Amino acid sequence: MGKGGGCVPSKKKPPPIAAAEASTNSPLAIENSDAALHAPSPSESIANLKIFIVFYSMYGHVEGLARRMKKGVDGVDGVEAVLLRVPETLPPDVLEQMRAPPKDDGIPEISSAAELADADGILFGFPTRYGCMAAQMKAFFDSTGQLWREQRLAGKPAGFFVSTGTQGGGQETTAWTAITQLAHHGMLFVPVGYTFGAGMFKMDSIRGGSPYGAGVFAGDGTREPSDTELALAEHQGKYMAAVVKKLAQT
Repeated sequence: MGKGGGCVPSKKKPPPIAAAEASTNSPLAIENSDAALHAPSPSESIANLKIFIVFYSMYGHVEGLARRMKKGVDGVDGVEAVLLRVPETLPPDVLEQMRAPPKDDGIPEISSAAELADADGILFGFPTRYGCMAAQMKAFFDSTGQLWREQRLAGKPAGFFVSTGTQGGGQETTAWTAITQLAHHGMLFVPVGYTFGAGMFKMDSIRGGSPYGAGVFAGDGTREPSDTELALAEHQGKYMAAVVKKLAQT
């Protein structure tokens, strides 16, 4: 006991852990994470982080998810999304027979796979073909040979979102069969998991999407994405943006 009546702290007692140093399981709380420990310098240009949303959409369902996903990405400070369409491989007469609507000229076609190296993160979207990605997206991945040879995509986070015609048409398999593409490039697969919360457990309506990523049921082509499907897409965009931002700060 000292003269002031205060107790002398024991040298054996560990100091309390600061609340700011407590770990968190929510990447979406990145804005309040240990930014002070990893504060970016002005030269790191965090405001310029870009997530490419690269997709193929024949009837517009995947495109609808992509647009909503961009909204989620753009909602995170310091991160912006860029919509890019992969080249069509079918001739116009075949597309006409399949009653595919014209592509929106407002979304540019990616000029070369080499552009992917400029992204800080990538979200790939595509419809299913027998439980795997559509041929148009596979053709695009097949054009990334030089990137693979130089491993220029290694370490980049990436995710998937899909469209299927039926409930058993591949909401999960279409995504997980695509993981091989990321593995050979050394990319980091970022699934959405169950971070969407209660929306992942609703059983009162038909909903596409899975822990692998957002999804939509297209049916015969006339069904539009539901509010829940679009909300999951927006959440995935926000979630990926938070992950990319956190990686850039470490």
